[in-house]
Amino acid sequence: MRKQIAFGALALTAAVVLAGCSGSTNDDSSSDGSGDSSSAELVIWTDEERQGAVKDAAKAFEDETGATVKIVKKNFEDLRNDFIAQVPTGKGPDITVGAHDWLGALVAAGVVDTIDLGDKASEFEPVALEAMTYDGQLYALPYSLETIALVQNADLVGSEAPATWDEMIQKGLAAGTERPFVINTNGETGDGYTMYGFQTSFGAPVFVQDASGSYTTEVGMGGAAGEAFAQWLGANGTSGTGYISTTVDYDINNELFNTGKAPYTIQGPWAISAYPDVKNIVVSPIPSAGGQPAAPFVGVQGFYLSSQSKNKLLAQSFLVDYLGTEEAQRALYEADPRIPAWSTLATEVASDPIIAGFLASAQNGVPMPSIPEMGSVWDLWNAAQSQIINGADPVPTWNKMVTDVEAAVKG
Repeated sequence: MRKQIAFGALALTAAVVLAGCSGSTNDDSSSDGSGDSSSAELVIWTDEERQGAVKDAAKAFEDETGATVKIVKKNFEDLRNDFIAQVPTGKGPDITVGAHDWLGALVAAGVVDTIDLGDKASEFEPVALEAMTYDGQLYALPYSLETIALVQNADLVGSEAPATWDEMIQKGLAAGTERPFVINTNGETGDGYTMYGFQTSFGAPVFVQDASGSYTTEVGMGGAAGEAFAQWLGANGTSGTGYISTTVDYDINNELFNTGKAPYTIQGPWAISAYPDVKNIVVSPIPSAGGQPAAPFVGVQGFYLSSQSKNKLLAQSFLVDYLGTEEAQRALYEADPRIPAWSTLATEVASDPIIAGFLASAQNGVPMPSIPEMGSVWDLWNAAQSQIINGADPVPTWNKMVTDVEAAVKG
C-alpha cells in the first residue's frame, strides 16, 4: 500500500481550506450545508486507467481532511461531452481528467474554472502548462504529455540523429533501402498533424501564440514562410523526389519501417510496439527542413476544475496539494505510462533512451491548439497538403487554403 505519510505535510493546508467549505459539491453530495467539515464531498470523474492512481491521492486526502471523495469511472471518450452537459445542471463532478485540446470548448461552455499552482508551477514542463493555459489563465493541473519524433533504424543508418532534412535523406539514400524515409500522410486524406514539425521549421504555425503561450485566432500559415513550406512539400511529392506520398497511411508507414524498407519515419510512442523486427531503434527530435527548429504538436493530459463546484477551494487543494506531488504524479505515470509533465519525473524516466527522445522532441514542441477555431482548420489544411503532394501548384493551392481557413475562423 502506498505510504500516506508522504502527504502529511499537506494536511494543515487542506484542513484550513476544508474549514471554510460547506454545502454539497453537486447533487450526489451528502452534505447538509451545516458547515460540518466531515460532510464535505468531492466528486472526481476519471477513466479506468487513471482510477487507481487517483484513489491513492484521494485516500490520503480523506484521511487528513475528513472529507470524502467519490470517484466515478467513465469511458474517456464520453468525458468531455458529459462534463459539458452535466456541469450546468449541478450533476457534474468537481474535477475531471481530460485532454488539453478540450480546453477551448470547455471555456466556451463556461464549465471550467482557473486554478493556481503557486510555487508548484516550476515543477512542471513548460509546454504542459502552456497547453493548459487559455487567454493567459491556467485551467488544469497537467500530468502527462506526448508527441511525435524522428524514429530511426540504427542498424541501417547509425545512431547519430540528423539535424536537417537534407542530412537525413542523404543518410537514408546511403543505406540503400527501398525508400530513404517514410511518413504517414493518412493516405489521400493528408495529415497536417504528422507533418507539422516540418511546417514549423519554416516558421509557419497554424495559429499565432501570444506572449503567455495562448493561441490567438490569427492564422500564421500565410505569407512567405507558408509558401516556402508548400514549395518544399511539392518538391518532395509525386512531381518531385517522391519521398512523401499519399499512398502511405498509418499501417503502410509502420510496415515499411518495420521491414527495413525505410530507415527513418516520424511517429509517436504509441507506434513503437509496431516495430518488433527493428532491434536498434533511436528516437530524436524531428530534423529541420526550413532552417528553424521543428516544433511538433504536443498533447497534454490533466485534471480540470468545474466552474460549478460548491467546494472550489477544497477541490483546488486536492489538485495542487495531493495530485500535484511527485508521489501522485509517479502513480499516474505507472498507471498510464506517457511522458510525465512533472519535470524531475520526466528526467528520471528518460533514462530509457526511447522515452528520452520523445521528451526531447516534446520540449521543442508546442501544444496542439485548443481554441474552438482549430475545428475549422483540419479538413482544409489536410486537403491542401494532400493536393500539393499529389502535384498541385504549391503556392496558389496553399494560399487558397489559408484564405479559406481565415474565412472559416471569422465565421
